[in-house]
Amino acid sequence: MSKNKTFKSLTPIYGPVPSRRLGFSLGIDILPLKTCSFSCVYCQLGRTTRKTVKRREYIPVKEILSQIKKILASKQRIDYITFSGSGEPTLNTAISRLIREIKKMTSIPVAVLTNSSLFSRKEVRRALLEADLVIPSLDAASPEAFSQVNRPHPSLKIEKIIDGLKRFRKEYKGKIWLEIMLVKGINDKPSDLRKLKEAIASIQPDKVQLNTVIRPPAEKFALPLSPEELKKIRRFLGGNCEIIADFKKREQLPSPESLEKAILSLTRRRPVTLEDIASSLGKSEGKIKNAVQSLLEKRKLKFINYKKKIYYRPEFRSPR
Repeated sequence: MSKNKTFKSLTPIYGPVPSRRLGFSLGIDILPLKTCSFSCVYCQLGRTTRKTVKRREYIPVKEILSQIKKILASKQRIDYITFSGSGEPTLNTAISRLIREIKKMTSIPVAVLTNSSLFSRKEVRRALLEADLVIPSLDAASPEAFSQVNRPHPSLKIEKIIDGLKRFRKEYKGKIWLEIMLVKGINDKPSDLRKLKEAIASIQPDKVQLNTVIRPPAEKFALPLSPEELKKIRRFLGGNCEIIADFKKREQLPSPESLEKAILSLTRRRPVTLEDIASSLGKSEGKIKNAVQSLLEKRKLKFINYKKKIYYRPEFRSPR
């Protein structure tokens, strides 16, 4: 089976997954795998295979809405419905319509995780105005650090992205949590942090959230900062800056999806541990371990040992 066929069979809806920021988040993935305007060195899904800034509708809206209705009917715990997943969600021109239709279906708040790359475009900023929460990222405020950490599409300029974020803050009435992903030795130099602090002051987000490399990254040289280094940077940035905390374990109803299919859907979006899978699917770790072992034997999953933790991700080779 080819890589494309493997992914075509998976649903654009995944979870609810445990999120360190959003509790149980029902993910909406509205792009083919690794369709993005960046190819970040820290990305847990690997290098971008389709780097683009062209917007179009990738997945039929009716298909997405139908699947959301099914998940809502299952009564699983969902704290946020979140546009995230395999690439930059604002590349999909249907995102505005999807947000509106979801808000007609449920009172669960809608969040959008975005790399901010297209915020210089008025139509992109307008598309997100009805979301309850937007979490844009800004990993660097200088062209040099931006190029090194995000490896953007050549048409993108960090000055225009920052200006777009400033404009969005004026236009948008919801909450903005600005995420900064720090990679050791790449975007954490004092000069980088000073420029980030200036940009934050001009954007005026409700929160600034510091993050670092936790899961297996696209590049081996993408290393995390220590807790002490993050605390020092938090103090430097001051104000409403916080370090993203670990997920607090909560009860979840079992997923209505078949177990193996649900596990493959989760691993498509990020490398996950047994504990992650059990929390997401409301199953015991024993049952998850058996299902994961079966998928390993079928060569549908592979595992990675990273920072003394075992993570699972899809294996795309066909069994012989």
